[in-house]
Order: sequence, then structure tokens, then C-alpha cells
Amino acid sequence: MPYIIQGQKNTSTDFQYVNFEYKYPSGLNLKPGSETHKKLKDKVLEYARISQDYMSARYPSWNRMDELMTVYVEESDADAITKDKADSKTERRPTSIIFPYSYAMAETLVTYLFVAFGQDPIFRYEGYSPEDTIGAMLMELVIQHNCLRSKVLLPLHTMFRDAVQYGMSIGAPSYAREMGKRYVKRPVSESPMGKRYDRAVEDYMAYEGNVLDNISPYLYLPDPAVPVHKVQDGEFVGWVSKENYINLLMEEQQDEDLFNIKYLQKVTNKRSAYGVDQSARHKKAGTQSEPRMGDDKNLLDVIYMHMKLIPKEFGIGDSEVPEKWLVAVAGDEVIIKAFKLEHLHGKFPVVTMAPDFDGYSAAPLSRMEILDGLQDYLDFLFNSHMANVRKAVNDMIIVDPMMVNMEDMKDPKPGKLIRLRRPAWGRGVKDVAQQLAITDVTKGNLGDSAYIVEWMQRVFGVDEGTMGSLRQGGPERLTKSEFQGTRQGTVSRLERIARVIGLQGMQDLGYFFACHTQEYMTEDTYVKIVGRWKEDLQKEFGAVGKLTVSPMDLLVQYDVVVRDGSVPGGNFSEAWLQLFNIIMGSEVMVQQFDVFRIFSHIARSLGAKNVEDFKRQQPLPTPTVMPDQQVAAQAQAGNIVPMPGV
Repeated sequence: MPYIIQGQKNTSTDFQYVNFEYKYPSGLNLKPGSETHKKLKDKVLEYARISQDYMSARYPSWNRMDELMTVYVEESDADAITKDKADSKTERRPTSIIFPYSYAMAETLVTYLFVAFGQDPIFRYEGYSPEDTIGAMLMELVIQHNCLRSKVLLPLHTMFRDAVQYGMSIGAPSYAREMGKRYVKRPVSESPMGKRYDRAVEDYMAYEGNVLDNISPYLYLPDPAVPVHKVQDGEFVGWVSKENYINLLMEEQQDEDLFNIKYLQKVTNKRSAYGVDQSARHKKAGTQSEPRMGDDKNLLDVIYMHMKLIPKEFGIGDSEVPEKWLVAVAGDEVIIKAFKLEHLHGKFPVVTMAPDFDGYSAAPLSRMEILDGLQDYLDFLFNSHMANVRKAVNDMIIVDPMMVNMEDMKDPKPGKLIRLRRPAWGRGVKDVAQQLAITDVTKGNLGDSAYIVEWMQRVFGVDEGTMGSLRQGGPERLTKSEFQGTRQGTVSRLERIARVIGLQGMQDLGYFFACHTQEYMTEDTYVKIVGRWKEDLQKEFGAVGKLTVSPMDLLVQYDVVVRDGSVPGGNFSEAWLQLFNIIMGSEVMVQQFDVFRIFSHIARSLGAKNVEDFKRQQPLPTPTVMPDQQVAAQAQAGNIVPMPGV
């Protein structure tokens, strides 16, 4: 059953007598209340409603995954009574919990993906043709510099986690420019003793480059008519962003695409009916998912909707051919952005990752959801055993109240003194109280839980070795061949998941980053000559250390090289070491094979990242100057040939 959206949509605000005299792009009339404004706003809200009606059916299951990843369970009435009976804050009585094995397995997979795709460089490029080779090398270095400056690995980590937890993750790549101020040295006077300088402050481009924002699946608004991995085939795709009115007012002064922010003053409720965070991530901390409506009147929701529109139908152009537009609506009332998407790549700037997609669903099941039934049974086994132990350790005694002082019996502290009542004095204490016999019917639960854990590992595709712990069992299970075979099978399954994510999200992301760099980069940048192209770039430019790259250097055709999903040392075989020893022991084999390349492959497979740094550098040839007559004689003899192009 779909969730019911909390709150109500804003009623239409009357902007008839308000005019802030904005100048809109392309001569459009996008004043709130105008016909064009109404048509575009209504279309955005219609798409948002269609999408959330579909996506909201997934929220209850996602809430369960939120609980698993926070190892959280709502406190029952019985648990509350158990806690209330504790005598002090330091005394703890165990209550129902979620056994965190799904969490541990999910963390293992996220760690694998982070290591597989977090290697430098994160995105690799190769040129189409020989003349594009150097430009592709420089492109790789520039984008790696962007990734370091904008900390791209952080949103990527969130996307990997969402992909495992919810079955899908969403990212929005963009190109950002940040202005800043700095001190510069300027001459103020000149004398025989030299120039005098003073400090001055100037504006400068602090950073320009690619950035990545991860989008919560709860706030994602896809076209439900297309599968999750075919976002570009949909009629629309969007999301809700949490913004602040004051921040948008400041950005409006610098961003020419932003307008109508002042009209939001007239909107009482700036939140969107489609922007309510339905997640259960907040429950662990005991807070709300987001501030209440009245807590901060400057908080607002913005729907960013990328759509395929026919301009003539909406009064935004004369063309009857569909075009891609971005329309942003704040508080379900005011359009604050509206422009035609004219990126070089011609696509919606959205990437998705869904490692367990079925090829058809817009919101597929996650790997953790598949394990939910086994996780429930594991929780039952553990909690029922824990309840039985709690029952056993708390004395259950049958007592004759006529013989014993009941207040002494109720005292839970150890070393207590229990006094008999006067009628029982002198009769002994043998039959005064008796322990009630307790049978542990859950003593086999821990053994059964180990069996459930084993099946969870098989379904999920990880084992103790992959999770960084030794497997249980005797020496016969820990043979070298058995361990290597099991590890190879596990790594192959993990590589399959990583390979799918690479083809779905990382390839598109690398393509967007390169296109945005070619289209929007305006200033030269310095990059460090490192990595696999170090030797080639040093030969080409003769530079050591850093190199200046201009926007014109990057105007090349390129291919994005997708990683195979392996991690350093994950699929290494000792057969390579044996082959290397065989080759080194044979003069014929040494002549036929490139020994250094084989060694470099072995070193990289074992995790080495900077093999080239240890390679002996060959000195560049020293040019020889000869008289013209000698050059002509050597050329006639065939000893030298002219350089191409000279």
C-alpha cells in the first residue's frame, strides 16, 4: 500500500499585485501567475505525482532496510517494562535487537566497490586516434584533479551504499565554479634600491571543475515507464532538493539562470508535498526525519525536473519538435529555473547504479531486501534465546508469604539477608522457598542461527574470508587449494556486481565529466604528472612534476575505459610468479617477452600503484650539431633522414 504523503499541497498564491521586474531568459514570461508559468509548473507537478505514486510503494521495504543498516528496532511495550525495572542507569537488561549480520555483509560489498573504483585514476580515458592520445592523457589528469578537489569519492561511497541497501542509487554530475579572494603582490614605488611592493586583494577563480551530488532514492522522481538503467529513454527525470531561501537569494546575484526568488516571500509554506523525507534513517538517533514546518520558515523544497517538451505547446518557443528542458519549481509554487538543456552530450545529467536490476523495473529489489526473510528468522532465533536467558537468570521462586518477609525477597541486590517471619522461627529454612524448574527450549537457537548465517552468505555472495575473518572449521577445511577456490568464486561474484555498476554508472559518469570539461572549462590548470602516462607525457613535453593544461588541449575524441571490477590482489594467481621465474631462466624467453611489463602486471595485481616510479629513467638523446655540408653528405649516404613535417 503506497505511503500517504504528509501535509498538503500549497494552494495557489495570488501574485497579481506583486511585481519584482525580473528579466527572464529568451524573452519568456515566467512571472508567477502568467499562463506560461502555470503550464510549466503544472507539468512539473504532474510528473512528480506520477513518479511518487509509483515510488512510494517501495518506501515501506526501504524503511526496513534503513533499520537493518542502523541495527535499529522499535522498542516494544515489553522491552520498555524490562528497561524500567533496571535499578540504575548502569544496569542494562537486554531487549529485542536486530542481529547485525545483513549490515556486516552490506559493508563488505560496499567496501569492495569502494576499493575497486576508488583507485587512481578514478576515470580512465583513451584517444580515438593517434592524434587524440596526448589529449586523452591530459583529460585523465585534469579530471582526476577535479575528483580530488571536489572529493568525488564521498558521494560515490553514498551511491555504492544506496545501491546495496535500496537496489538503486542516483547521482547528478555538474560543473561548478567557485570564486574567491586572495592576496597578490603589487608594486607601489620604484627606487634605486629596487621596487617596493604592497599586498592587494583580488577576485579569482578558486575552483572550476566537475562535482557530483548523490540523490536520496526517497526524493528521486524517475519516469516509471522505463527501467532504472535507461534513464535517458524516459520522458522525464527529476528529484527534490532541500534548499534555503537565504542561500538562494545570494546565489541569484551570481547565477544568471536563477530568478523569481523574491516571489517566495509571498509563499507561506515553502515545502513541497513531494519533498517529505519518508526514510527511517533518523530513528536511530531518536530525531525527526526533517525539521517541522514551523521550525524554520526559510527552509524550502525545490523540484528539479528534466523533461522532454514540445515548446509550442507551452509557449516557450515555436518549434513542434520535442526539446529537453530543465524546470525547477520551489515550494510547488514558483518556477526559479527554466532553460533548454544544450549540453554537448545531449542527455539528462543523471546517472544510476542498480547492481541487481532485472532489466525491466524502474525500482528493482536490493540484495539486502532478498535477505530480509532470513534476517527476520535470524532475529527471532537470537531474540527468543535472549528472552529465555533473561527469564532463566531472573530467579523464579515459589515462596510461602506466611514464612518469609516478602520485602527481603524482592530485594534484587546480591548478598542480601532474607528474614523469616516470627511463626517460622526455629523451624529451619528448608521448605520456606523453592526454585521453579526452568527448561531452556531455545538452547539450539545459536546452532540454528549459524546455519541461517551460512545461507545468507551463499545468497549474498560473501563469506568470512571476504569479510576479513577466519572461517570456522577444522584443518581439513583450511587447505590452500580449498581456500583459493572458495575465494576465487566469491571474488568472481563480487566482480560481476562491480562490473555491472561500472557499465551503468561509472561509464556514464566518466563520459559526463569529460563532456562538461570540454564544454565549460575556461582557465588553464596545473596537473601533476603521475600514473600510467607519466613516461609518455614526460617524453612529449619534457616536463617533470607539474604540467599546464589549457582548455584547447582537451578538444579531442576519447573513449571512457571502464574498470573490470577487480581490486588489487583480488584475482592474482601464483601461476604468474611461476611463469615469471621460467621466463627469467631462459634466454630465448627473455628475448621474446617484455620482462618489465610482465613484472609490472604482477606488481599491480598485488596492489602496487607506482611501479613506474622504480623504473630506471633513460636519458634523452643529446642533439648533435653538424655543418650543412656534413648533413648533406650523411643524408646522401642514407645515414640520416629528415623528420616528418620538416
